Amino acid sequence: MEIPNTEKWRFTDVRFLPIFKEYAKRINLVETINAMVDTQMELSIGDTVLAMIIDTLSGRTPLYRLEESFKGMDTELLLGKTIAPGQFNDTNLGRAMDQLFHAGTHKIFSQLSQNAIGCFKLDTRYHHFDTTSVSVFGDYDHPDQPLNITYGYSKAKRPDLKQFMVSMLCVDRNIPIIGKTQDGNASDKTLNNELLSNISAHMAEYGFSPGASIYVADSAFVITDNLTVADKNGIRFLSRLPANFSECKRVISEAVLADDWQDIGVLAESQSEKRPAAIYRHFDTTVTIEDTCYRAIVVHSNANDKRRQKRIDRIIKNSKDELEKTIKNMVSQPFKCRPDAEIAAEKLAKAAETSLHKMRVDIAEIPKYGKRRPKTGEVRKPQRIEYDLKVTIEDDSEKIEKLRLDAGCFVLITNVPIQDKDQNWSGAELLRLYKEQDGIEKNFGFLKDPAIVNAIFLKKPQRVEALGLVLLISLLLWRLVERNLKLYVKNTGNLLPGWKKQLTRTPTSFMMTTKFLNILIITVGKQRKLAKPFNKTQLQYLEALEVNPKCFVSP
Repeated sequence: MEIPNTEKWRFTDVRFLPIFKEYAKRINLVETINAMVDTQMELSIGDTVLAMIIDTLSGRTPLYRLEESFKGMDTELLLGKTIAPGQFNDTNLGRAMDQLFHAGTHKIFSQLSQNAIGCFKLDTRYHHFDTTSVSVFGDYDHPDQPLNITYGYSKAKRPDLKQFMVSMLCVDRNIPIIGKTQDGNASDKTLNNELLSNISAHMAEYGFSPGASIYVADSAFVITDNLTVADKNGIRFLSRLPANFSECKRVISEAVLADDWQDIGVLAESQSEKRPAAIYRHFDTTVTIEDTCYRAIVVHSNANDKRRQKRIDRIIKNSKDELEKTIKNMVSQPFKCRPDAEIAAEKLAKAAETSLHKMRVDIAEIPKYGKRRPKTGEVRKPQRIEYDLKVTIEDDSEKIEKLRLDAGCFVLITNVPIQDKDQNWSGAELLRLYKEQDGIEKNFGFLKDPAIVNAIFLKKPQRVEALGLVLLISLLLWRLVERNLKLYVKNTGNLLPGWKKQLTRTPTSFMMTTKFLNILIITVGKQRKLAKPFNKTQLQYLEALEVNPKCFVSP
């Protein structure tokens, strides 16, 4: 029997990476970038970007180790062509990032997102916008550069570090279609206004007429300039009314006093015994800002924020302390006559009117006797009567309950009518749409991985912007994979294996990656073969992602 010559065999652990390579192929990543970036480099920019994305999704290796990380990889399988690892040296990477910047990172990402919208039929009716700060180490003293990396309000709680901002517009819950790096001291309010001024033209590229979509943003959106631009351009919006607006306090009080709530129920897709899902209800009304009337939805959640409740506990305690202090000052000694005691009791009652407590005041008579001891059988008679106030403090449950209700409320502001030609926009539907804003927050966690940003010292701000493009494209692919997994469950009703061998309705990209660990490919010459067949779980995920298993062995 002939023994195979194992010296010609090569083993490669590709894990889940062929899946992301397949999704990159679906949005024509390499071809699109090569068509948009003019370069004479031997190594194409499209292939370089794909390599950086594969590296990013494989475990976040810093870019300066890209050459090293590809030494053990099958570049033909993962990149579609054989590329020597030495091609991914610092010089080539630096030149590629410079070329990406000069071609326009925003323009490149916009084109790739259009490709994704067409290929995956993304729902672009609802846009979620937000910004975050990314802290970096280094001086970056380049004030004349297009990207000003400088100090600003740090959302990462690192005011000691310089930073740049990332703004993102997402559709279909959390899939980015617009992403830009911005100056480190850029304001959320300004960035909202900048995007609003151009969003009508941008959405026209996707074939949408004005008013055909809803712009969702956090409370930084709500300033007069932004509201004016939205009204002027026919942009429908949904945001959260900041608590420092007097109208916010007014409509919350109106809703609590009216006590005419519409039940919404639970919105969370999952919950646990330790952290039960919040139960919502709402009250529809209107607010007026700068003489313009907008629709307002007061939302109450039974899962009040712990910090808010602690603040209310402090307010209640301070209220009681103030009352006790007032009592101590006014009732330091007994009164000589009853009218004086009654006047003091009235003053105490008035002090309690503005408090969160009720006060019960009783006037007690205190007999005062002389020094002479009475004779045997003699009834002792007081020389005079003094009057003391006996004060009892109790919580005003009605006022405290109202305060706690107020704390559990927030206000959504919108110009979306209750009924339009497409659907009914009840308060419940608008709350569901606004709650999807948390998807963009998860995206920021992906972009701010310190292994990618902080471990690299990119001397040129232009290269920081190019790195931002690579991360945004990586995020786009990551979210497209996750979207398809969830659509599969929704459309078929078939649950996928999740954590701890339990079936799940909410599969994630990260969950998928854990199912494809140690996928060994045996390569002999040009022939590739799986070291062992896919298991049932892996085949289920490939079916959900509509990925042919052959992509693991065929370049």
